[in-house]
Amino acid sequence: MGMMKEFREFAVKGNVIDLAVGVIIGAAFAKIVDSVVSDLVLPLVGAVIGKIDFSNLFIILGSVPPGTAATLDALKKAGVPVFAYGNFITVAVNFAILAFIVFLMIRQINRLRREDPAEAVPPAATPEDVVLLREIRDSLKK
Repeated sequence: MGMMKEFREFAVKGNVIDLAVGVIIGAAFAKIVDSVVSDLVLPLVGAVIGKIDFSNLFIILGSVPPGTAATLDALKKAGVPVFAYGNFITVAVNFAILAFIVFLMIRQINRLRREDPAEAVPPAATPEDVVLLREIRDSLKK
């Protein structure tokens, strides 16, 4: 029973719960970034470069069965080996955008964490007994 109690204490710690929440939010955030990349950024980049869809950029590495369409999905379903570099470009752009967004978030968090010098806590008041001892010392000096 000691191991179960120890596991429960571990699982209920704040760090583990924070990590779980972070993973869940990260998965949802990854979907948003994936949509931004595939629906907004890549079409713009494709329009500038001349290719409309990066996901259909591939090189066929094997023989194509007759009657198979020359699309990536159809070739994969037919079991034809393909070098799908368009998917890699999509994932690489997705990663770059995600990394940049995380960088901006961490930068902002660090900026908020820095203490403003104007908001520095003033030094604590001198205790009354020390003040009285200083007064006695000063009066003895006179």
